[in-house]
Amino acid sequence: MSINIHLESVVIALASALWIMLPAYVPNPVAAALGGGRPIDGGRNFRDGKRILGDGKTWRGFITGVIAGILVGLAEIAVQGTGALPMLPTHTVLTVVLFSAGALLGDMTKSFFKRRLGIKSGDQWIIADQYDLVAGAFVLTALISPGWIIANITPLIGLWIVIVTPILHKTANVIGYLAGVKKVPW
Repeated sequence: MSINIHLESVVIALASALWIMLPAYVPNPVAAALGGGRPIDGGRNFRDGKRILGDGKTWRGFITGVIAGILVGLAEIAVQGTGALPMLPTHTVLTVVLFSAGALLGDMTKSFFKRRLGIKSGDQWIIADQYDLVAGAFVLTALISPGWIIANITPLIGLWIVIVTPILHKTANVIGYLAGVKKVPW
């Protein structure tokens, strides 16, 4: 009986991690697929002579990515409003917006530092490429709604986020590469 209860809590923590992160996981692939157009940095260079972000970070990608993450989060809120999935943490409209925008702000911050380090757009930066969206989502949410983070992110949920994120990141990138949306499979 105790093994079943423990296994059940591990599975619920995994489902909770995916549920919590979905509004943060969706924006990046949507931005890659639907982006393009005017770069956020306007093609400008930083004082070191290197691009601020690069051509891959566009206004259209940012806006469509954030909107997609918000729509997914609102769908989660609607499902939970029906009483379904009571064991999962509940997002709020605010946290959905913070996770969605934070994920892409984390990605842009990583791109800024990649340019400073001389890493080209599309080149791999292991660990930073996988966790930038998590860091951005959590930092932005912790700044504006820290109580939500404290109430909903248990150590086990946090561990699942750390484990699952690179797997989903790699899977989404390979799919994007095979679909012709990404130039590289990482």
